[in-house]
Order: sequence, then structure tokens, then C-alpha cells
Amino acid sequence: MGLEERLAARLSEVEARFGEVERRLSDPRVASDPALLRSLGKEHSDLADIVDGLREHRAATGDLEAAREMLRDSRESDAEFLRGEIASLEARLNALADQLRDMLVPKDPNDDKDVIVELRAAAGGDEAGLFARDLFVMYQKYAEPRRWKIEILSAQGNVSGGFKEVIFGVRGKGAYSRMKFESGVHRVQRVPATESQGRIHTSTATVAVLPEAEDVDVEVNPTDLQIDVFRSSGPGGQSVNTTDSAVRITHLPTGEVVACQEERSQLQNRERALRILRARLLQRAVEEQRAKIAADRKGQVGTGERSEKIRTYNFPQNRVTDHRVGVTLHKLPQVLEGDLDELIDALTLKDRADRLTGDDDARSAAS
Repeated sequence: MGLEERLAARLSEVEARFGEVERRLSDPRVASDPALLRSLGKEHSDLADIVDGLREHRAATGDLEAAREMLRDSRESDAEFLRGEIASLEARLNALADQLRDMLVPKDPNDDKDVIVELRAAAGGDEAGLFARDLFVMYQKYAEPRRWKIEILSAQGNVSGGFKEVIFGVRGKGAYSRMKFESGVHRVQRVPATESQGRIHTSTATVAVLPEAEDVDVEVNPTDLQIDVFRSSGPGGQSVNTTDSAVRITHLPTGEVVACQEERSQLQNRERALRILRARLLQRAVEEQRAKIAADRKGQVGTGERSEKIRTYNFPQNRVTDHRVGVTLHKLPQVLEGDLDELIDALTLKDRADRLTGDDDARSAAS
């Protein structure tokens, strides 16, 4: 009931690295470097569960060998009990091996981060704006039972009561690990309230989910920023503030532009704009790193065209289909009320399988 050779070899590498990290954490020079100490501390925490599982597997293997030895030398009256113990230990070892395989799946380093979500109306005019608002409400309701905090950072409404764009932060445990699967083009098929002929219209909204950058993730040089102030405006362009409280920040090296006008205070709008900018710059760095591995990888949201959808919300058929995993649910109202777990769980399983396959491919290429 030992571990297969490939798994055992990878676990030995993890155990060796765990020992090295422990030794480095006891080095006084590391203690004087906060960034390195933090990085090693996180790695130690990530590896500890794997090493504990490996040691538990070894202990159970020893118990199994002892039980088998006792069975060989036992009297018939004790044999039945020992066979039960052996069966239980074998089942335990199989379960531990499965857990260890799962724990070796490479983790997304951003999974523990809070997120910034950029939601925009795309194809479909006013109906796309109303759909963007529906998606925002869906995410609000998905966040509530998880006790995630949603904060609108920037919003541009339209005359129909929808959103041209809304950018919001989501803070809470596991926010990025779940919300990251929402990135892409969302398509809706329904009869708009303004449609007098009862015709079904197809509209889209784009969602980009960005891990929120921490101070150690992205360094923004103040000299790289062009900061402009202006007066806030409403959906129709009318001024809603008599002071120059709105802020536009341009990151000169990349051309990224962020504008915020939600708060009455120029300082608050500046801080919000910087949060969004840092998240975008972190996402740029992540995308550049991924591009080196897969040069043909597409962006999160494409052009917003109807054909680029990741998920379709079909009102006449009461249907939601996620095209990435081929999952269709006939409970559209519940999904729009925030019941997303069935879809996100399926995407999580696919992501784990892809990561495990990708890690194995990388190892094969390196050997």
C-alpha cells in the first residue's frame, strides 16, 4: 500500500524543501528582512500540511506492516480482529494518498487575495447596461452569506437605470479563489422591457476579476503618475458636484487610466483610484508571466462580442449554461439570486485538473 514512485518522489522534494525553509526561518539574517520572512513564513505554512500528511501516511504504513506481521503469528481467535484492522488501515492509506495528490496540485498564489471586479456593459446598448446591473446584484447576493464585503469604487450609470461600468472591491476569505472564474463575457438572451414585439434580444457584459495588490506586490513610483482632478458628473453628463473632487490617474509607463468620482472627497477618490490601478498593474504582471508559458493565451474578456461568451443566461428557457465546463442549470432565477456554487464548483474542479496536468507536463519537459 505504498505511494507510487512518482508521487513519493514529489513528496520527498516537498519534505526536503520544508526542512530547508525551517532552517532559513531560524537564521537571524532572515528575521531582519521582513519581506523574505513573510515569504518564507507563507511557504512554510503551505508546505506544513503536506509534510504532516506524508508523516501520517508513513505512520499508518508502519501500523499496517505491524498488523500484517501480527496476523501471520496470531491465533485464529485474533485473526478476524486483525483482518478488520488491516482493512481499515488500507482504506486509510488510500485516502491519505488521495489527499496528498490533491495537496500537490499547484496553488494559484492569488487565491487568498481580495479582489477588484470591473463589470462593463458590452454589446446590446441599454439592455446590456441593465444586464450589467443584474450581474452586479448577483455578485452582491453571492457575497452576503460568505460575509464578504462589497464596496463600489467607481460607477457610471446609464439613462435606463443600468450600468455602463461599475468597479467594486470584494473583501473576504477566499474571494479571489471563487470569483476568478467569473472573468469573461457573460451573455443574456431575453425580451427587454422596452421590446413591444416580444422579440428576444442578445446582449453581453464583460467581467474582469483582478486580485487586489498589496504593498509587496506592486511598487508604484509617484513620478510615474499623472493625476488630474475634475468635477463629478451624473449619467447624462450633468455636474453633480461644484468642486473638483473627481480624480483621474494615468500610469505613464503603461498608459493605464483610472478615474473615480464616487466620493465627495478628492483624497478618498484618489485612494480608490490607486487601489484599482495597483490591481490592474498586478494583473498585467501576472498576464505577462503567463504569456511566457502560453504565448497564445487570450485575455480575460476579449472584445465583448456575443460569440466570445463564457456563460449564457437564457430567460425564455430558464437556463444558465457555462460553456467552459458544459454545465447547464435550469434555475435561472436562483442563479441571479446568487446561487453560483454549482457552477463555480465545476470550474474549480476543472481548474485543479488543469493545474495538475500542467504541473506534470512542466516536470516532464524539465526532465
